[in-house]
Amino acid sequence: MGLTSNKVLLLSVLFALLLFVGTVWLWPRLARRSWRAVGGRVGLLLATQLALFASIGLSANQAFGFYASWADLLGQETEQGVVVDHSAGGGAPGPLRVVDTRRVDAGGGRPQSAGQVQKVAINGRTTHITTPAYVYLPPEYFEPAYRTRTFPAAVVLTGYPGTAEALVDKLHYPRTARQLARDGSMQPMILVMMRPTVAPPRDTECVDIPGGPQTESFFAKDLPDAVAAHYRVGKKASSWGIIGDSTGGYCALKLAMHHPEAYAAAAGLSAYYKAPIDPTTGDLFHGDKTLRKESDLLWFLKNRSAPATSLLVTSSKVGESNYKATQKFIELAKANGRTRVSSIILDSGGHNFNTWRREIPPTLQWISGRLSDR
Repeated sequence: MGLTSNKVLLLSVLFALLLFVGTVWLWPRLARRSWRAVGGRVGLLLATQLALFASIGLSANQAFGFYASWADLLGQETEQGVVVDHSAGGGAPGPLRVVDTRRVDAGGGRPQSAGQVQKVAINGRTTHITTPAYVYLPPEYFEPAYRTRTFPAAVVLTGYPGTAEALVDKLHYPRTARQLARDGSMQPMILVMMRPTVAPPRDTECVDIPGGPQTESFFAKDLPDAVAAHYRVGKKASSWGIIGDSTGGYCALKLAMHHPEAYAAAAGLSAYYKAPIDPTTGDLFHGDKTLRKESDLLWFLKNRSAPATSLLVTSSKVGESNYKATQKFIELAKANGRTRVSSIILDSGGHNFNTWRREIPPTLQWISGRLSDR
C-alpha cells in the first residue's frame, strides 16, 4: 500500500485508536511501582504517541502532497532523476512520451466534453534531464473544429518537496481551468504540471548548477521544445506562461525574468525572491558570484535590464512571511518601466493549499489574458 493510500491512513488511525483504548484498559494493571509496570506504562504511552503522530503526518501528507511514495519520503526515489543519455541517432528517446491517461475528475466523460490529463515522461535534449509531468488538454483540443488550431500553454510548478499529482488532485488546476473556460472567463489552455525538483531529493531551485543539473536551461529550452514537438502548442513566447507556488513560484518568476524569449508571463503564488542555501539545496553556485546575484530577483530588478514580461505575485497581509518582500518586488518592478507587474494581496492566508486554491482561479484568468494561441 502506497504512502498516499487511504487504506494506510485508515489503518494508522485505527491502530492509534486501539492503542489509546488499550492504554486506558491496561492502566489499572500497570499502576504498581515495579520496573515492569513502569516500563509497560512508558511503552504504551510512547506507542500511542507515535501512532498518533503517524496518523497526523499521513493526514497532512494527504492534504498537502509533500511526498508521493515511501521511497520519496525516505529519499530513496529511483523513478525520477537526472539521466545522461550517451546514445545517438535512432537509439535516443523522444523528447516526450505519454505513459498514462486519466479523466479530469470522476464524472469527466469523454475528452471532447471534459478534457484529459496525460502522464508523460519528458526527456531534455540539451540538458539530458528526464522527469515526469502531467499534461492537461482542454476539451476543445479534441474537437474537430479545433483540429488545426494551436493552444497557449502554461507550465505549473509545485513547491518543494511537493508532488505533481497534488496539482491535479489537491489544487484542482485541470478542473478549475475547464470550468473557467466553460464560463468564458479564460481561453482554453494546455497545462503542463510538474515539480521544479527534477533531480530529487535535491532542491535545485531552478538553477543551472555548475557541474550539476542544468535545471534553468531545462525549463527555459528543453521543456517548451518537448511539449511543442508533441502537442498543438504555439511556439512563440507569447503562447507560453508559467505559474508556481512557493519554490515553484520563485522558479516561475525567475524563468520569465531571465528568459522573456521563452515565457511571456509568470505568476508566483506565495513566492520568495532569493534561492536559499540549506541541506536540501547543497552548494548551488560553487563560488559563481554572478550566478548567485542573478538568482536574487530583487537584485536582478535593480541591476539588470528590465525584462519585457508580465508578472503576477501574491501574498497575504497576515499569515505569509513574504509580504514585505513582495511589496518591495512590486515597487522595483514598477520602477524599471518595461516589466508589467500585478498582484493579489489577501487580508489573511497562510502558506498552504487553502490559500492557493483561492488564488488559482484569478491567476488562471490573468495569465490567460496575457497569452495568445499563435
